[in-house]
Amino acid sequence: MELNSPITALGGVGAKRAALYAKLGIATVGDLLEHYPRRYLDLTGNMSIAEASTEAPCAVRATVTAKSPVKLVRRGLTVAKVRATDMTQDLLITFFNAKYTVDSLEVGKEYIFFGDFVRRISGGEMNSPSVLSAEESGFMPQYPLTEGLSSKMVTTQMKAALAGCVDRVPETLSTAVLKKYDLCSKGEALCSIHFPKNAADLERARRRVIFEELFDFSLAMSITKGKARSANGRAFSALSTEAFEEKLGFELTGAQKRVIAECKKDMSTAVPMNRLIQGDVGSGKTAVAAACMYIAARSGFQSAIMAPTEVLAAQHAATLERMLAPFGIKVGLLTGSMKQSEKNAVKLALKSGEISVLAGTHAIIQEDVEFANLGLIVTDEQHRFGVRQRLALSQKGGAPHTIVMSATPIPRTLAFVLYGDLDISILDEMPKNRLGVKTYLVGQDMEQRVFAFVRRFAKQGLQSYIVCPLVENEEDGLPLEAAADLAKRIAEKELSDCRIGLLHGRMRPAEKEQVMRAFAENEIQVLVSTTVIEVGVDVPNAVCMVIENAERFGLSQLHQLRGRVGRGTEQSYCVLIAGKTSPETKRRLEVVAKTSDGFRVAEEDLKLRGPGDFFGFRQSGVPMLKMADMMSDVALLESAKNAAAELLESDPTLEKPENAVLAARLEKLLREAAL
Repeated sequence: MELNSPITALGGVGAKRAALYAKLGIATVGDLLEHYPRRYLDLTGNMSIAEASTEAPCAVRATVTAKSPVKLVRRGLTVAKVRATDMTQDLLITFFNAKYTVDSLEVGKEYIFFGDFVRRISGGEMNSPSVLSAEESGFMPQYPLTEGLSSKMVTTQMKAALAGCVDRVPETLSTAVLKKYDLCSKGEALCSIHFPKNAADLERARRRVIFEELFDFSLAMSITKGKARSANGRAFSALSTEAFEEKLGFELTGAQKRVIAECKKDMSTAVPMNRLIQGDVGSGKTAVAAACMYIAARSGFQSAIMAPTEVLAAQHAATLERMLAPFGIKVGLLTGSMKQSEKNAVKLALKSGEISVLAGTHAIIQEDVEFANLGLIVTDEQHRFGVRQRLALSQKGGAPHTIVMSATPIPRTLAFVLYGDLDISILDEMPKNRLGVKTYLVGQDMEQRVFAFVRRFAKQGLQSYIVCPLVENEEDGLPLEAAADLAKRIAEKELSDCRIGLLHGRMRPAEKEQVMRAFAENEIQVLVSTTVIEVGVDVPNAVCMVIENAERFGLSQLHQLRGRVGRGTEQSYCVLIAGKTSPETKRRLEVVAKTSDGFRVAEEDLKLRGPGDFFGFRQSGVPMLKMADMMSDVALLESAKNAAAELLESDPTLEKPENAVLAARLEKLLREAAL
């Protein structure tokens, strides 16, 4: 049996079961070996009867002292009692319809009993537990499954796969790396990760698997970045931004000046810039992008900025027009909803070079959109675009400089995982004239007072958001009011004298755009929405953000929503309305209420929820990270990055014969990740 043998090469796997495995991304025996357990059942029996848990199934090690004959209670039901002890306490075990098991138990012999434990004054009791011999003790793997596939099936096939080809698993790490970082072999790691004998074996195996994942990822990011760096780009010559800064009408922050300087350095060479600019909403990313577009235009190149919505694209066009028009730099807009004649006119002006800066949605990556001389591309809210969309835009200019902007504060460690092919710049300073958003955490009993607060703003000509969790009417058995229901209620009752709007994910894109446009133009005073407004148009007149059932949101998401207000000159407010919360949940929400630092919020969020839930889903763009956790494995990440850097220093393209296996593996991973 070979690693690339189809999964059907294993006994018990026919076409039907192979189809179930395919749902889990498993096509070959090698794929199965890298299908790691999501957790383990501790069957070591190291817990004494006196320590046994009553909260979850547990394993205890005990010696059988006596057993009763199997009795027929009624037709179809037999019962037998077995007594055991571990010298701390006694254990009474009742077996139902388990004659073979009871008969196989020997008095005076030690076994592992696994099941639900009930504590009694005399000791403990178990009903029909699983029984293992003392030699079978260890950790039982529990695998990610799909309907129709049991953990027992996977376990059986995993044992067969390991027996058949674990000795054929190639070693992808050099002997020097294994020795330097004290790692076990790949084959040993696979055996122990699936069927560890003890906790030490499991930890050693996990460490090896996680190191390799992070090593592979570090190599992939470095190679991807290297390819971008080797491309023949365009060096910009007119790097001064003094005139641009003088006509802005406001002074740039120190952070903005620092990031512009970083971009200037990148754009001064023919090596294409590939930079992530991240910072809180309102930190001035657009002004930085505009300064770079100014440099591009004065150097004879065009720029493009791609936004996730038409309203945001239009806003970018208006903002850039205001900043760049004084220098004779023409800004154009291209979106899907524009009339065909308007699109054609923009495309013609773009192709001729008349338009120097183009703002738009994904419409700008269409095949018939041609640039005269594209030198700089900017994507806004990068996590809303796929890698392929970013690449499609970059290909329109050969090897243009690239800026990726994100208003989602990301801790540096996680940023490396998500944007490892980019250099990172951080805007960690807010403009001096910007008022902070005052944030309050209140209970559900304060809702009516909060709505009175909103009504007062509406009478002053100011606007508010009310955000609801993304639910229908019920989730997890907890009654929650959906956005549509809340909008209807407040329009009829609490805020009947206000103009109410509704926005949610099931609306058509054109409907969403229409509602956001109406809100931006103050035709709507109170916008009830789901999180679709998390990334949206700036409405300086919006001064109040109310978030219902705040406990249902991640901290970073709450912070992102809060950033929708505080964009104008008026003092703005964010009110977090929490339902029934535990002390722990309350402490979590207080993090948002007490700090406006998005990076601190992000760090706390990451600690509490892990990187998978940080964005609401396990990062599908990083398929090579199956086991690694970017918070708990930071130390290993640093070691893996160092090991990858050392390897690439001696073999930048992995062409040496000794790296052939690694190169093939990496090529496969890069293909899967679409990096």
